[in-house]
Amino acid sequence: MSRTLAEWLAYQERVNVRSIELGLDRVREVWQRMGAPAPARRVITVGGTNGKGSTVALLEAMLAAAGLRVGSFTSPHLLDYNERVRIASANADDAALIASFERIEAARGAAHGDAIPLTYFEFGTLAALDLFARAGLDVALLEVGLGGRLDAVNIIDADVSIITTVDLDHMDWLGPDRNSIGREKAGIARAGRPAIVGELDPPAGLLDALDACGAQVERAGLDFHTERHADGWRWRHRDGSAMELPDPALAAPVQFTNAAAAIAALHALWADDMSFASKDVFAAVSTGLHEVRVPARLQSLGGDPVLIVDVGHNPQAARALAEWLDARPAGRVHAVYGALADKDVAGVVVALGARIDHWHLAGLDHATPRGLPSAELAGILRQALPQAVFDAHVDVASAMAAARAAAQPGDCILAFGSFFVASAVIAEAAA
Repeated sequence: MSRTLAEWLAYQERVNVRSIELGLDRVREVWQRMGAPAPARRVITVGGTNGKGSTVALLEAMLAAAGLRVGSFTSPHLLDYNERVRIASANADDAALIASFERIEAARGAAHGDAIPLTYFEFGTLAALDLFARAGLDVALLEVGLGGRLDAVNIIDADVSIITTVDLDHMDWLGPDRNSIGREKAGIARAGRPAIVGELDPPAGLLDALDACGAQVERAGLDFHTERHADGWRWRHRDGSAMELPDPALAAPVQFTNAAAAIAALHALWADDMSFASKDVFAAVSTGLHEVRVPARLQSLGGDPVLIVDVGHNPQAARALAEWLDARPAGRVHAVYGALADKDVAGVVVALGARIDHWHLAGLDHATPRGLPSAELAGILRQALPQAVFDAHVDVASAMAAARAAAQPGDCILAFGSFFVASAVIAEAAA
C-alpha cells in the first residue's frame, strides 16, 4: 500500500532507533545499489558551524541568475519537509519525494528482512541525490547536516567545498574544541580541489586537515577579501579579479562573510570550467545578492513593535545576533527564546547579555523529545545572567503572547534559538 509523505517521514523516524548515526558505509552501499549516478555536472558541498543555509541560498541565487539549473539540499526544514530539496528554485513535490523514498526502500532491501538501516537524515540525503540525478542539473548544492567527514552528504565528492565557520556545537559528536571540530569539518574537502575557508581566524585543526588531504585551500583575508563602503562592498581575489557589489538582501553583518565565501566558490568553479561562467559574472552575483531569500535568518515579519525571527542557536550565532543588535536603533528588546537540550544555553545568553531587556523563555519539551522545558531554561539563565529579567512559558505560543503584551511601539521582539521556535512563530504569522 502506498504511503503519503507524512507516513513515509513517520516511518523513517521509527525504522532506525538512532536519530543520529554517523558513518558512510550504510548510506554509500544503498546509493551504490541505486546506481550511484552523478547528482549534477558539478557539486558544491557546504559545511561549517553557522552560515551553511545562508551560503547555500546565496549560491543558489547567484547560479540561477547565471542561467544555470541548480538543486539544493538543506536541513532542517521550517514548515514543510519539501523545503529540504529544491530543484530549479522550486521545492520538490510530495509525489517526487515519495517515488524516491520507494526507490531507496527497494535498494536497502526492505522486502527481504535484512534491510540496511538508514536514519531519517540519510533517507532525505539519498532522496535529494536521487532527484538531483534525474533532474539534469548543472550544479548541486549539498549542505552538511552534522560535522562533515562522516555526514551522509560526504558520499559525494565535492568539486568545491566550503567551510563557513568552526565553533563549539555538537561537541558530543565532533569533539571538545575547535581543532577537533575543524578536523571533522575538513573531511568534505577533496585532494586537488578547491576548499574555501570562510572565517578569518580558522582553527589550526581545520587548516592542518585540509593540508593533509591535499585540498587547494582559499582563505578569507588571505586569498580573497571584502571591503565595505558607503555604497556597497568590494570583493577581490589574489589573482586580481574584483567586483563592486550591492549589499546582500540578508540582514545580518555576517552575511557579507557568507557572500564572500560563496563568491570565492563560484570563482573557483568558473576558473576550473569556463562553461559554467555566465556572460556577465558580475551581473549574476549582483542579482543573486539582491534576490536571495532564506527564512528565519534575521527575517523581519514586520509590525510595530517589529518581529524578527532567527535560528541562531549556539554562542557563535548569538555573537552575530549581538553585533546586529548593537547596530539597530534604540528600543527595548524582548527575546522569545527556546533551546534543545544539547545546546550551550549559557553561552548563548551570555553572548547577548544586557542587550536583551526581557527574556520570554519558551519550553520546547512538548515540541520535541530533545527540547528543554522552560523551567530548565530559567535555571540556566538565572545562573548565567543573574540580573536578567525573564518569565517562563510552557511553549512558544505562550511566550510570544507575553512578548507581544509587554512590548511597546519602537521595541523589537526577537524570536530565536531552535528551528522549533522559528517554525512556530512563522507558522503563527502566516495563519
